Amino acid sequence: MSLLKNSACSLSYIKEYMNQINNEIIKNERIIYRAKCHWAILLGPVLVIIIGCLALKSQGYHAMVLIVFGLIWGTFSYIRLYKSEIRLTGNKILVDIGFPLKKSYDILLNEIMIIDFYQPSLGSMLNFGKIIIVYKSKKQCAVRFISCPAELVKEVQQQIIALKNPGNNSGNTPIN
Repeated sequence: MSLLKNSACSLSYIKEYMNQINNEIIKNERIIYRAKCHWAILLGPVLVIIIGCLALKSQGYHAMVLIVFGLIWGTFSYIRLYKSEIRLTGNKILVDIGFPLKKSYDILLNEIMIIDFYQPSLGSMLNFGKIIIVYKSKKQCAVRFISCPAELVKEVQQQIIALKNPGNNSGNTPIN
């Protein structure tokens, strides 16, 4: 019992420590835009579960394995849906994606060479897609199933322009 208490205590300590680190990263910066994963990330697991249920009568054990696989995949996808996030601040993009293998990127806006998005046909209908960021020395960050990818790319591009032209706030600067 004491081992269970100690592990719960240490997990809460780690969680609190990670929140402190996250708050320190963006302490002096305001979050301008926030993007999350799209619910379409759950379509694959749901489809596998449905196929498993339809094949249950004829395939038995194999269909049960498929259903269990779909449930495990669905659980991981559900957690990823709520834990993954992209935040845009005045100077950088903070990307936290994935579960159980979480990846974090802290990309300065002035290091971004290319930012673009791709939407498949279903993504165009449901408004989700893949974001691709190429930065310093051709390193690449690609994030799939992002909700409203065109809007995120537009916000990042506007922030990069604003960062490069600090005196030109709105493009309507009076000329003397």
